Amino acid sequence: MRQLKAKWLEMTTSQATKTAVLVIGGAEDKVHGREILRTFLDRAGAKDAHITIIPSASREPSIIGARYVNIFEDMGVKKVEILDIRERDHCHDRYYKESLEQCTGVFLTGGDQLRLCGVLADTPVMDIIRGRVKTGELTLAGTSAGAAVMGHHMIAGGGSGETPNRSLVDMATGLGFIPELIVDQHFHNRNRIVRLMSAIASHPDRLGIGIDEDTCAMFEKDGWLEVMGKGAVTIIDSSELTHTNEPRVGATEPLSLHNLRVHILSHGDRYHLYGRTVLPSVGRISS
Repeated sequence: MRQLKAKWLEMTTSQATKTAVLVIGGAEDKVHGREILRTFLDRAGAKDAHITIIPSASREPSIIGARYVNIFEDMGVKKVEILDIRERDHCHDRYYKESLEQCTGVFLTGGDQLRLCGVLADTPVMDIIRGRVKTGELTLAGTSAGAAVMGHHMIAGGGSGETPNRSLVDMATGLGFIPELIVDQHFHNRNRIVRLMSAIASHPDRLGIGIDEDTCAMFEKDGWLEVMGKGAVTIIDSSELTHTNEPRVGATEPLSLHNLRVHILSHGDRYHLYGRTVLPSVGRISS
């Protein structure tokens, strides 16, 4: 237990100025404490942050973009702007590219993840965002549909609340900011655990991350994620899977998944993406 405490203390050095990727389950608090949005702002430079909002996933990008502008301005951000990218051709626009080369934080709003990928994938805009995230120059956040696009394999739609089977989940290609993941959002709020399990059955080399509403998995460059918010983050780990019948059964037949590991993480808990290590919040470490 002392070693666990020492490890936790080693990881709790101040990181307020370090960039991160915030994967948000949707419906984050926009009115009261705004913990998740405030953390995004802090990681993007706090009062000196330059925030760029990309509302391309939304059917009403001007409205949703303006709402986040008002929120971040109310929080005291130095500069915030909307990149209203509605067509792929816009991604070649010099103004958009310059904005993304200068900003310190990018926020992807909710909406339709297929629409978002259709607009941004394989464009100069996407190359800039991905490159600056990779080098640690940019803090990235995505909520709801903006969270779903984080992995290479993406859940585009499907059902919920049944026995895991292939027909429950529709897969597509995401934007690949954290390619090892398959992300589902509004998770327990919409009873999506079997949907995520069905996705992992088809892609057992990936890690499933289910994020509740008003909850965030914040990924650091060293591979650790930390949970914040009022809900939970569910980890579906198939790294020790011993058997699945997924290749041999029909689309609506039940899936077998033997030795599948599931972790439920709440506020303050941490998990290592590559080491598959769980670390509880310091408040839960007893002597």
